[in-house]
Amino acid sequence: MVHAVTAALRAALPDEDEEGLEFVALLAAADEVLLRLAGRPDAPRLRLVLSVDVPEADLTAVDDDERAPSAAQLRVAVKRDDIVCAHVDEPAASADVERAVAGDSGAVERLDDLDLLWYDATELSAIPR
Repeated sequence: MVHAVTAALRAALPDEDEEGLEFVALLAAADEVLLRLAGRPDAPRLRLVLSVDVPEADLTAVDDDERAPSAAQLRVAVKRDDIVCAHVDEPAASADVERAVAGDSGAVERLDDLDLLWYDATELSAIPR
C-alpha cells in the first residue's frame, strides 16, 4: 500500500492544488505507518515516509471505502534512485508513536500536530533510528 495523488483524492479535494494534494497523501501515508508499526514490535517507533517519483501508470487505485482516497497499489519495484526525500518524526516523538500504535487517540492527535522532518535522498543515512 502506498499513498499518492490519485483521481479519487483529486475528486475528494477538487479545490486543492497539486502541492496540497501531495501533502494530504503524505499525511495519509504517515497514518498508515502507525498501522504497520502495530505488527512490527522490533521496528523503531518513528513514522517514516519515503517520497518517490513514479509514473501514474505504475499505480493502481484502491477502491475501498475504509482507505484514504490517496491509497494505491504500486505495480513496480521502487529503486533507491527513485527516492526523492524522506519524512520522519524527530526522536522525541517516539513515545507518542508507541502510544498511538497501542491505540491512544490523544497520542495520534499530538502526532498530527507535529511536522515530520525532511531529509533529502542524499541524507537517508542520517535519519534517526
